[in-house]
Amino acid sequence: MIFDPDLNCPQCPRLVEFREKYRALEPSWHNGPVDTWTSAKGDDDVRMLIIGLAPGLKGANLTGRPFTGDYAGDLLYETLAKFNFASGHYGAVKDDGLTLQQCAITNAVRCVPPENKPVGLEINNCRPFLLNTLARFPNLKALVTLGKISHDTTTRALGERVAAHKFTHNGRFDMGEYTVFSSYHCSRYNTNTGVLTTQMFENVFESVRDFID
Repeated sequence: MIFDPDLNCPQCPRLVEFREKYRALEPSWHNGPVDTWTSAKGDDDVRMLIIGLAPGLKGANLTGRPFTGDYAGDLLYETLAKFNFASGHYGAVKDDGLTLQQCAITNAVRCVPPENKPVGLEINNCRPFLLNTLARFPNLKALVTLGKISHDTTTRALGERVAAHKFTHNGRFDMGEYTVFSSYHCSRYNTNTGVLTTQMFENVFESVRDFID
């Protein structure tokens, strides 16, 4: 079973073109699909999977680790540490020593899209990797979807109707063998505009922590 796309995955022509552009401009960057990051104790330890949108251009697309190198990671990893899903210091680089516990992190679309906006075909092309990632973790109980695109593609991956599980912040949905917790994405735009506050974000993970415990 293939959990992560090949570094030169050819499935989405627009994303391939964008990737090749940045490989030429910034050859030291990761510039490829970003693999799922899992617990330091291994896949059996994972109880929660966080599903983001896509790698940020100067975040995960640069560093090769989900939510690492941009503002979204600052808020996410601080919150994960507060609720004992991460330990160590987040330094916004791949080798900062930060580790995950009881959780893993992935994205709905594994390659960076122009303007951080994947199109429907690209989301659909990446869904098989999401399905395989769900199957990867035998003790997975909770899914956290960050933003509507992540929530909707996860809902479809689980064979559920999007209309029956409409995205909302701090939502909770039973979908098959999983419980899905939805949140606004922890992007700088959402926090700067007040759409998402630190407390609102923490409330989601407090609910997940209580659920898992």
